Order: sequence, then structure tokens, then C-alpha cells
Amino acid sequence: MNINSNIERNRINFERRVIVNNQIETHKGFDNNRKKLEIQEKLACSIAKAGGVEDKFDDIICEASKKYNVDPNLIKAIIKKESNFNPRSVSKVGAKGLMQLTSNTAKAVGVKNSFDPKQNIMGGTKYLKQLIDQFGDLGLALAAYNAGPGNVRKHKGIPPFKETQNYVKKVREFYENYKKISNQNQ
Repeated sequence: MNINSNIERNRINFERRVIVNNQIETHKGFDNNRKKLEIQEKLACSIAKAGGVEDKFDDIICEASKKYNVDPNLIKAIIKKESNFNPRSVSKVGAKGLMQLTSNTAKAVGVKNSFDPKQNIMGGTKYLKQLIDQFGDLGLALAAYNAGPGNVRKHKGIPPFKETQNYVKKVREFYENYKKISNQNQ
């Protein structure tokens, strides 16, 4: 047996430990590029693990986060405030689903079924990203998400509506809390 055969055998049989969802997995022959990519993608989304129902939609949140370049903990904070993670939630004004999309907003971002968690999170995140880009300020983007961009422009800032002011404050609190949890989980 020559030295090249031994090197190749050792290369194929090596064990590599990787962390996925806070668990260590051991893989023999870790030559599968697709598997490497899947593990890297799971590791790349730094999202708070709050426990229970709050973690149920993390895979979709991470997908939306990557697609629209929005912090997953911000998406999670909005879902917490909007629907408390209830995909069947309907507001008194008819906004639906996890991120409480109105019919007009859902249509504008291509959501056909607001009760479908994936469509709702992807559409809500797309809308949020548009608002962040439009206003260039998180507080204003959150106010626009809640009260509409027209009200933010009209008042040249966060509208003087108690509901909107409380909304911005609460989402920021949830967001900060999720970021702390996320940092502790790493």
C-alpha cells in the first residue's frame, strides 16, 4: 500500500464535528458539499431560541432574513407583537397571520394566503425591508409597519398615535431581548 492510498483513506475516514442547533454531530467522510452548505446555513442564522411556540417558525424566519437581509430577531420581535406566534390571528381591522398583513399589503408583496406561515413571514419581511429602505430608520420603519407609511410621512416622524408609539417601543423591547438571548445561545 503506498502513502497516497493511506492519505486518501485517512481523508475519507476523518471525523468532523459540527454544531447544528446546539448539538454536536459527527460525520464520517465529510465530503458532501451539499451537507456542508446546509450546516453552514443553519449556523449562519443567529436567532434567539426562546423556547416553545416562539421557536416554531425559526426556519422560515431565517430564510426570510437571508433573502431580505433583515435581522431574524427583528422579524421574530414583530411576529411576537403582531400575533404572538398565532398564524390564524386576525386583527380588528382584518390584518391576518403571523405578521398581520392587511389585504392590500399582502397583495402588494405577492402573498396569496396570509394564514400560510411561510407566505406571511416572507411577505411581511419583504414589506418591512421596503420600509427600512424607504425611511432609513428602524423606528420610522416600525411606525410605518404599524400605522402606514403615509402617516409617517404626514407627521414627519413617528405619528402621535398612542397605539403606534407603544408598538414601536414594544417591538424594540422584544428585539433587544431576542438579540440578548441570541448572543447567549452562541
